[in-house]
Amino acid sequence: MKILVAMSGGVDSTVTAYKLKQAGHEIIGCYMKLHGKPNYHEENIQKVEKVAKFLDIKYHILDLQEDFKNQVYMPFVNTYKEGKTPNPCALCNRFIKLGKLLEFAKSLGCEKLATGHYARIENGLIKTAVDESKDQSYFLANADKEALEYLIFPLGEMKKEDVKKFALTIDVLKSFAIQKESSEICFVEDTYVQVLDQFMDTKIPGVVRDSSGKEVGKHEGYMHYTIGKRRGFEVRGAHEPHFVLKIDPKKNEIIVGKKEELKISEFKLDNINLFIDAKELDCEVKIRYRSRSTPCKVLINEDKSAKIILQEPVYGLASGQMAVFYDKDLVLASGFIN
Repeated sequence: MKILVAMSGGVDSTVTAYKLKQAGHEIIGCYMKLHGKPNYHEENIQKVEKVAKFLDIKYHILDLQEDFKNQVYMPFVNTYKEGKTPNPCALCNRFIKLGKLLEFAKSLGCEKLATGHYARIENGLIKTAVDESKDQSYFLANADKEALEYLIFPLGEMKKEDVKKFALTIDVLKSFAIQKESSEICFVEDTYVQVLDQFMDTKIPGVVRDSSGKEVGKHEGYMHYTIGKRRGFEVRGAHEPHFVLKIDPKKNEIIVGKKEELKISEFKLDNINLFIDAKELDCEVKIRYRSRSTPCKVLINEDKSAKIILQEPVYGLASGQMAVFYDKDLVLASGFIN
């Protein structure tokens, strides 16, 4: 097959390209320029060039900075501005990697798009990776259903440690196996607040209230907090830990309470992204990437909004984050939490 491989200069995408080439496919590489970090692209493009030369394949540089800014970066900033917690990787996968890049692959006459994600595709559905510690099915669950038939994830059957060991056996690829891993959010150097500081004043002190509305302390600016955070604010007279329960961006206030007050038994989604035809689901849900799955019932309305009833409560449900619904290791649906 003719396959476009997303190449970042990292070990995962490098081994992906190598394995597909060894399997006899016609491979074309593609490096995406997504943001304007100084020296970031130059260094990575050199690595991609090195791999392309070694594999004797062509590669393209696709400048998607404007698309990335409009569909990932600014929504990240604006979601925090609204007092919510964004999920930029989920947006990037849908609109950029499995959106614009897939369009580019088709324009070149490629039958498939391959990436270095740790996940699998089975019977037209996203499936969790063999390496549970690296599984990225959660971040892929916002993908357009139509995109799935074009995707290949060659690392889905491998453990990360084996990917690195494999790269170490090939002289030209040894340096890729030992280089530092990239951060979770590619455009965040240290903290997300540093990104927000470029667009607004994040250090505006405000009031901390308890769940009854009583003023109990001060905080350093609502953008510094996410639901469930337990440090960085004042609670006068507290004898046990308090957590952020709610954020009011208009008043620059945070509402705090004890851990029990974080407990949620049901929640809603505005627009569910379904991979199967269903009016309701009995399944499991993850409300964060690293959270454990919780059994639930999903009731889907005509307008694609949905109500989720949990069989056991969860703590720290954050508006703006993604809920992903699984049947064992298969992704059934996803949606952003209200």
